[in-house]
Amino acid sequence: MRRQDFHYDLPGDLIAQHPLKNRPDSRLLMLDRENGDIQHRQFSDFIALPQPGDTLVFNDTRVIPARLFGEKDSGGKVEVLIERLTGGTRAIAQIRASKAPSAGSTIKLEQDFCLQVLDKVDDMYVIESQGEVSLAMILQSVGHIPLPPYIEREDQLEDRDRYQTVYARREGAVAAPTAGLHFDQAMLDELADKGVNSAFVTLHVGAGTFQPVRVDNLDEHNMHAEYTEVSADTCNLLRETKARGNRVIAVGTTAVRCIETASPLPGWIEPYYGDTDLFIRPGYRFRYVDAMLTNFHLPESTLLMLVSAFAGKEHVLNAYAEAVQERYRFFSYGDAMYIA
Repeated sequence: MRRQDFHYDLPGDLIAQHPLKNRPDSRLLMLDRENGDIQHRQFSDFIALPQPGDTLVFNDTRVIPARLFGEKDSGGKVEVLIERLTGGTRAIAQIRASKAPSAGSTIKLEQDFCLQVLDKVDDMYVIESQGEVSLAMILQSVGHIPLPPYIEREDQLEDRDRYQTVYARREGAVAAPTAGLHFDQAMLDELADKGVNSAFVTLHVGAGTFQPVRVDNLDEHNMHAEYTEVSADTCNLLRETKARGNRVIAVGTTAVRCIETASPLPGWIEPYYGDTDLFIRPGYRFRYVDAMLTNFHLPESTLLMLVSAFAGKEHVLNAYAEAVQERYRFFSYGDAMYIA
């Protein structure tokens, strides 16, 4: 299996640059993973799809304002993107500058905040806030919402709310679990009234989710690791769902990775706390997920490979081609796909 096997052509004007006025206003492409049949619906129609007793699994991570702008002692401009907070004052980060900063150098931010570069590990930097100020305080004061690189504009006030799910509660992500962006609270309440269960997992999405696959042979790809939690309560609810013959429906690829990471054997799930670098691609045998809600993903990306593993590469690429033809909106602020 090669990276190029997951290429498709996408006109640039189909990449959504702003969210729609209302979360459920998105369109919904429904794909039957058995026969490849496609239906075109509105996202508000999703309420009719889960049955009473089914369980929707949501990723409750919350996006932090992880992008910082500053300058080096020399005056050179610097952009810092926090990858992961590792303590009150330390983090692992990507740093963009005309010249790579050296260990021991400082980065001056707005409001007189300062960061010190402690070390470089591979293509990441270890940084520390100065003056006994927590990084969380710095981010809340001068941080920007880290919009994906394909959104070609500066972050705006609306992004503080809309690049966040309505159920986000566990701070730590630097990218949103975008399948969940389509739900408003009214939809969630209506699903609950129908008898559909909600379970929550946590996967703090890292900036690595946007890194391109750089090797042709997928066997040589090193999957980025992301912190994951699947609680005992969630495992119990999912076991009960399966026991009565209902379905486990993952809301987003991050929820899929959580569930499958916590499922070492088909039909079995157990609590999990730690990093996951699970790389799901065609040939992978799913152990616990029965259906999936997801957005449309970048060509040749690991997320597109995961979806192709679930529904079959041919079915998925055919669906993407039809989505392009029907002018669906793509990527984070775009439309959704339901696969069952």
